[in-house]
Amino acid sequence: MKRGTIWILLSCLLITSLVLSSCASSSTPTNSTISTITTPLSTSTTAKPATTSTIATSVPVTTSVPTVTGNWWDKDPKPQYGGTMTLRIDKGNIGGFDPDMAFGVYTIYSAWLETLFSDDWTLNPSVFNYQLSFRPNQYMVGNLAASYEFSDPMTFVVHLRQGIHWQNIAPANGREFVADDVVFHFDRMLGTGHGYTKPPPGVNVAIWANLVSLTATDKYTLVFKWNTANPEIIMETLQASGGGEHFENPDAVKLYGDVNDWHHSIGTGPFILTDFVSGSSATLVKNPDYWAYDQRYPQNKLPYVDNLKLLIIQDKATALAALRTGKADVMESLMIADAQSIQKTNPEMQEIIYPQLTGCTIDPRVDKKPFTDIKVRIAMQKAIDLPTIAKTYYQGTVRPYPISLTSYYLKGLGLPYEEWPQSLKDEYSYDPAAAKKLLADAGYPNGFKTDCVVDTAADQDLLQIVKSYWTAIGIDMEVRTMDTASFATYVITNRAHDQIADRGGALAITYEIMRQLTRFQTGYSVNFGMISDPVFDAYYPKAVATTSLDGIKQILKDANLYVAQQHYTISLLQPMSFGFYQPWLHGYNAQFFGVSGPAIGALLLGYYPPRFWIDQNMKKTMGR
Repeated sequence: MKRGTIWILLSCLLITSLVLSSCASSSTPTNSTISTITTPLSTSTTAKPATTSTIATSVPVTTSVPTVTGNWWDKDPKPQYGGTMTLRIDKGNIGGFDPDMAFGVYTIYSAWLETLFSDDWTLNPSVFNYQLSFRPNQYMVGNLAASYEFSDPMTFVVHLRQGIHWQNIAPANGREFVADDVVFHFDRMLGTGHGYTKPPPGVNVAIWANLVSLTATDKYTLVFKWNTANPEIIMETLQASGGGEHFENPDAVKLYGDVNDWHHSIGTGPFILTDFVSGSSATLVKNPDYWAYDQRYPQNKLPYVDNLKLLIIQDKATALAALRTGKADVMESLMIADAQSIQKTNPEMQEIIYPQLTGCTIDPRVDKKPFTDIKVRIAMQKAIDLPTIAKTYYQGTVRPYPISLTSYYLKGLGLPYEEWPQSLKDEYSYDPAAAKKLLADAGYPNGFKTDCVVDTAADQDLLQIVKSYWTAIGIDMEVRTMDTASFATYVITNRAHDQIADRGGALAITYEIMRQLTRFQTGYSVNFGMISDPVFDAYYPKAVATTSLDGIKQILKDANLYVAQQHYTISLLQPMSFGFYQPWLHGYNAQFFGVSGPAIGALLLGYYPPRFWIDQNMKKTMGR
């Protein structure tokens, strides 16, 4: 059963309290059960081939789907087998190979470890293109799961595919993947069974606060029991960021204690890790016994490529050189200047423009003067000319409007700028004279001095533009730059910043609905503004108690309006990212988490690259 039907099913369940029969036989539950979890909840677009040498000057939007016959992919060349796909890792060294021990570090374990759910490879990108972090329920399908359903509002049943086997590597030796393997992972991760009494260090068990138990009722059936009848929070928890949990091999864990040594990497996935050079590269080969077939071409066994090579290249200039010379097949998350350069030097390269993960913001501490006064925050906002920044700095590639909690590109969610009341729009309009008056009214007629701690990963040039606008109204801001690790310790761990922080963005969020409602909660880890507002804090529990999608959407809409009204953070714009790929690579469409990922890596490395293929003749003809 696909997720698009779950809301309809649940509505019926809530009204009639009917119990649906399972697709598999239900037997007496075994001892493979996760006990009750009592940890409280933490408070903590469109593809575009490069056919010209100019950058698009309008934001891509989803259009209606034309009427076609046959499959939408019939126009594409037929896939070919063979070759090596080479991808770049830009976040530093690969820090972990065990899903229960790699929290907060870059990892590639998704190349051999798989998930219950996945994206729909057969879905037309004009309907939904998976370029955003959030995957709506109706656009997710089973992966290791053959089917799934709610048997009642608080019980979610998963039926595993039969005949899936672990890679033929000792100690797994190709045995079948079964339901107890899934229970083992959760027991180990949450400290609830199989000999585990506490979670590993760093595991955020609060994400699973609504899970009561997980039971393997037979070899292929899993029953998740929840303490909520809210299907959105259930499905977001299970399928967060395009798939959910990755399952390590229990046999290897029992033998070695953990699988954080890359030599012990064993999964059910399409690739086998054969070599790792710390700080340099990882080499993987195709799993000859992999179970999956291409959903678009059901007769084609996956993966198409023989090898997957991951190059660890932090320096952007070096990475761009690898892309230009054909030594790398893809490069993502480029800024407009880099995109223009590639268009000039490599017009044969294919280009994709898609929204950045979040919009850009600058976050003052609202618990410290002068930022406790909303008039000061409005003044800072009105001092910035967003339309001019959109036209000049971003060269017309972004929407020139301020942003609130939810990204404009999550259609049907949040509150787009166009729907804001005029009085609120006026608070974000560029008016330096009005900004100076607001500062004077707040007791700062001559402005004030402040400082900003900024992550080197943030846009330094954009910050300098904002600094110049603030200087014009008397705000003198000192910029203190820190590398990402130091910033995390100083700001996130120690909360040592006393004025402003900038790490990129806290608005225009593209990730899950329920998670958005925690963004400015009291005590949330990346709440750099130290916001503690009972009005905002109430949105999440209110949404948890809601069992209709329309009700949750309205709560999110209310939260968007409130965030914009309170000026928690200084809103800039949501930039577009630019991705380039070689013309011989097929299937790639900047799918989020497909070949790279923010901070933690490509969580769908074992889903998308196996379905991508390389035109060997074209590559050879181009001398690569």
